[in-house]
Amino acid sequence: MSRRVIFAEVACFYAAVESAQDPALAGRAVIVGGDPRKRGVVQSASPEALRAGVELEMPIVEALRLCPTARTLRTNLRHYRDVSRRLLACLRLEAGRIEPCGLGGAFVEAGPAAADPAALGARLRERVRNELGLELRVGIATGKSLARLAAEEAGPAGVLAVEASAERAFLWPLPATRLEGVGRKTAAALAELGARTVGDVAALGRERLEEAFGTHGLRIHALAMAQDETPVRAARHPQSLTREVTVRGEAGDRAVLAEHLADLVRALAEELARQALAAGQVALKVRYAGEAGGTTRSRALAAPTAALAELQAVAARLLDKTSAGPREVRTLGVQLSRLAPAGEADRQLDLFTRSSPPSR
Repeated sequence: MSRRVIFAEVACFYAAVESAQDPALAGRAVIVGGDPRKRGVVQSASPEALRAGVELEMPIVEALRLCPTARTLRTNLRHYRDVSRRLLACLRLEAGRIEPCGLGGAFVEAGPAAADPAALGARLRERVRNELGLELRVGIATGKSLARLAAEEAGPAGVLAVEASAERAFLWPLPATRLEGVGRKTAAALAELGARTVGDVAALGRERLEEAFGTHGLRIHALAMAQDETPVRAARHPQSLTREVTVRGEAGDRAVLAEHLADLVRALAEELARQALAAGQVALKVRYAGEAGGTTRSRALAAPTAALAELQAVAARLLDKTSAGPREVRTLGVQLSRLAPAGEADRQLDLFTRSSPPSR
């Protein structure tokens, strides 16, 4: 039985997050990017804006000429990263092991136990819709590249499974530009060879593509033939969690810094609880005013923990080892790493306790 790869993503992620957050944006053209006065470009756009001709990396001024009714919003990367963490946590709750892809998507290797990948895709969509108010599109195929294309073609149903026997029939009518690695320059060179669809690319043959593009041509030919053995590098949980804050106002007041630190650790502890994880190491990063880099202090814990009081105590001791207070702080960040499932961490601690000699 051929392998089945699932690709799940929230399309137009930045714009989708903004629309989910503000009901007034539902159904409206939304453009997310930089400051138009500073030649900002489009970083994300809603389907309504894309249908009007807006493209990614297009100057926002030009995008507004194409879609004058669009609502323009400045990029809020910190918020998008937070939503991304919650999105991936939702996917892990249903699928277990995932490989994140950008902020808005992930690959899942549907093993032999997953008798119905389409049903799993439907569960992923339902959980993300219920918990985040976002719409997933899901593609299922034998390889990562084709699963991504299937997701893009999923349409209103939201889930499209392409059977192994139908992959070339699905793939070959698509424009050559839909192949991974075929940008404008490669597409122009392919057009000169008479190849405008994926089927045309496949018909050119392996040798001719290698002659024209080298090893890149071999990759293009393999994808055009629906041959993609790229592994899904999946993990059960993230390797680390990070939060940071830009300190404003009393940036040299230790009491204010301690409050910021407590809030950061509290947010991280909530994330640990949400993902049923425990942390084995705490790191603190401080960037002082006028300093390009930063100072990092870290501590490995005796056993992984998710206890808020313990994590806050460790973070506070790390803050004591910095010059924060006497020196003005601009950015404060906390990272939890060496993450493990909470149940597994408890078993490790129990084993350690039972194997230790009794105290006297």
